[in-house]
Amino acid sequence: MAARPSTPPDTSQDNNDVLRERLDTITKAYSRFVPRQFLNLLGIEDIRKVELGQQVERKMTVLFADIRNFTALSETMSPQENFNFLNSYLVQMEPVIAAHGGFIDKYIGDAIMALFPDSPDQALHCSLAMLQRLEEYNYGRQRAGYRPIRIGIGINTGIVILGTVGGTERMDGTVIGDAVNLAARMERMTKEYRASVLISEYTLYSLDKPELWSIRFLDRTFVRGKQGTQSVFEVFNCEPAPLREAKHLHQKHFDHALAYYHFDDILGAREQLLSYIAMVPDDTAAHAYLERCETFNDGVDSLRAELPSVWRDEYAIGAAIVDAAHKSLLDDMNGLNAAIDAGALSKASSLLARIHSSASRDFMNERQLMEEDNYPFVDLHARQHQRFFEFLAELQREIESGERDQVYLAFRVKRLLTGWLVNHILSADRHYGSYRNTRRGKPG
Repeated sequence: MAARPSTPPDTSQDNNDVLRERLDTITKAYSRFVPRQFLNLLGIEDIRKVELGQQVERKMTVLFADIRNFTALSETMSPQENFNFLNSYLVQMEPVIAAHGGFIDKYIGDAIMALFPDSPDQALHCSLAMLQRLEEYNYGRQRAGYRPIRIGIGINTGIVILGTVGGTERMDGTVIGDAVNLAARMERMTKEYRASVLISEYTLYSLDKPELWSIRFLDRTFVRGKQGTQSVFEVFNCEPAPLREAKHLHQKHFDHALAYYHFDDILGAREQLLSYIAMVPDDTAAHAYLERCETFNDGVDSLRAELPSVWRDEYAIGAAIVDAAHKSLLDDMNGLNAAIDAGALSKASSLLARIHSSASRDFMNERQLMEEDNYPFVDLHARQHQRFFEFLAELQREIESGERDQVYLAFRVKRLLTGWLVNHILSADRHYGSYRNTRRGKPG
C-alpha cells in the first residue's frame, strides 16, 4: 500500500502573523514621533493616511514647561552629559502628563509643549503633579551630588488649529494660533516672578471648578502679535502651606499695591509693597514689583500695560447688534469709572445694575446668533460670559462692603470689567465674527 503524502505546512498564516507583528511594531515606532492622540484629533486612524495640510480647529489647553537657567547649567556638562540629563528629566515628566489626560506635542530643547484636549483643570492638576515629581527627582539628584533644578509652567486655553505642515518629503504635526503664543508667554513670565505656575485669563474663565485653586492676579502683559493686554494669574497651590496661607490672608493688600503700581502711583505702590512684604516676606512677586518701583526711572515702567477704555473701529466684528451692544457696555463701564474717580460711589449700585442688565441682553443676543450660525464654540463663549457676571458680582460686593479706595476700585473696574470686555471682543468675539463672515461669504 502506497504511503500517503504528508500535508505541507500552511505557511500563509505564519507569514500573515509576521507581517501583522511587523506592522504593529512600525506603527508603535512612528507613534513615538507622531503622538497617537494628535492623529485621533485629526480623525486619522492609520498613520499611512496622513497627508500634508490636514487640519482641524478646536478648543485646547496648551502647557509649556521649561527648565530654569538651563543654558548656564548645560555649559558645565559635556554633550553626552547634556543628553543624559535632559532625557532623565523628560522621562520623569512624560507619564505625569499622560496620566492627566494630556500628551506631549513636542520637545523644544529643554522645554515641553503639552496639549490637553478635554479640560483646563486637568492641565492645572498636571502642573502640580509635575512639580511634585520634580521634587522627587531633585531628591535623587542631590543624593547623587547634583544641583536641584527648577521649572516654570505656563498654561493657556483657547481655540487652536491642529494640522500637518511641511513639504513632500518631510512633514510634521503642529498646533498654531494665538493660544499657543500666549501659553509660551505665560511660561516666560514665570522667570520674572520666580513663580512656578502662571495661567492666562482664558484658562481662568474656562476652569470647571475654579474654587479648588489658589489663584491671584499678578500682572498685565503685552503679547507679540496681539492687540490689547493680557491678564496673568499665579496658581500657588504648590507653595508651602505657610506661604500659601499668608498669600490668601493678605491678598487684598497685594491687590492694592498692584493697583497703585498700574495707575502710575509708584510712591503709593512702594509703600503698599513694603507693608505687604513685612507680612509676607517670601513672596517673590512682591519683591519683583518692589524692584520695578526702585528702578522706575530706568525704563522698567515699560513693562506695565494698560487697557484702552474707548471704543475703536477694530473692536467691531461685523454684526451690527453685537457691535452696538459692546459699545454701549463700554460706555457704561467708563461711566462707572468716572463715578469712582469723582468719589460718587452712591451711584455705583445703579450703574452696576445697568451693566448687568445690558450684558444679559447682549450675551443672550450673541448666543442666539451663534446658534443660528451653528458656531461650534458656543459653550466656550458662554463660559466666558458666566465669568463676567461673577466678576461683576465680586466688584459689587466690594463696593457694598465699604471699600472706598478710589485707585483700587478704578483698577478693579479696568481689570474685571473693561479688561474683560476688550479682551473678549479681541479674542472670542473676533473669532466668531470671522466664522460668521466666512459662512456668509464676506471677507474675514
